[in-house]
Amino acid sequence: MNNRNKKNKVLTIAYLFPTALILLVFIIAPIIYTFYLSFFNWNLIAPTKDFVGLENYLSIFTDPVNRKIILNTVFYILLLLVLNFLVPYFISIIVKFFISKMQTAYKIIFFIPSLFSLVVGAMLFSWIMNPVSGPVAFFMRNLGLTLPNWTNSGAMAVVVICLITNWKVFGYNFVLLLTGLGSVPQNIIDATKMDSIPKWRMIWDIVFPLNKSIAFYVLILTIVQGLQYVFTPISVITQGGPYYGSSNALYHTYLNAFVLYKTGNASALAIVTFVIFLVLLYLEIKFVEGRTSRYE
Repeated sequence: MNNRNKKNKVLTIAYLFPTALILLVFIIAPIIYTFYLSFFNWNLIAPTKDFVGLENYLSIFTDPVNRKIILNTVFYILLLLVLNFLVPYFISIIVKFFISKMQTAYKIIFFIPSLFSLVVGAMLFSWIMNPVSGPVAFFMRNLGLTLPNWTNSGAMAVVVICLITNWKVFGYNFVLLLTGLGSVPQNIIDATKMDSIPKWRMIWDIVFPLNKSIAFYVLILTIVQGLQYVFTPISVITQGGPYYGSSNALYHTYLNAFVLYKTGNASALAIVTFVIFLVLLYLEIKFVEGRTSRYE
């Protein structure tokens, strides 16, 4: 039996070794090296690195550009939560409890944009929202209005970039939320109908608590994936301009590292972002995975 256990352990290690090696080389080692670089001032070219301690981390909260990037990131998160979480949640409730027909058709219609690349979406929205020759500008001119040059306005650029991300993510979140609403036991819903309980009361007191896990999962997913997805339209359309007005933490990390060659500052910002994502992952595991395992 001991020989058999040893053989099983050897086989387990042999099977896991390739995956562990890939994780070590492409994930763990780069994270450790990024953390190391965050304490230095280096431009990727100089043969030596100047040790600056916590200066790169302090600059994230003291440098005016970095403070602007943080505010932009918070603005992105709030807008993405409205467009990619609250709106699809509201529509999924309407479809589930007030329309209740052709739910599969709604899933397909809303999910179709998720199949397209964000590059395609960014180019499509750039044409639609072109302030000179785009369809929206043409329609507004017929009404006597003018479409402003939104790429020169940080706030408007953020809104359009979030709309592009919403075009990509909305259908996926809608399907998840609608599926979660479908997991509410039908006998409970029938009981509320027999007791003549209003639908809004049933949704607030029964559906929301029972659907809390999937809703929290989509909430965390919206923050994490949303900040990742806005990178592409920022890169394609605005490149973070005007004057960092449409940039966010992820794009600014890339800009500092590979365009401005501020490797230390980029590494510190990357580590801070990584820690935030770790906290979100912990919350997702604690409140979603843990809650699900208790019900099994």
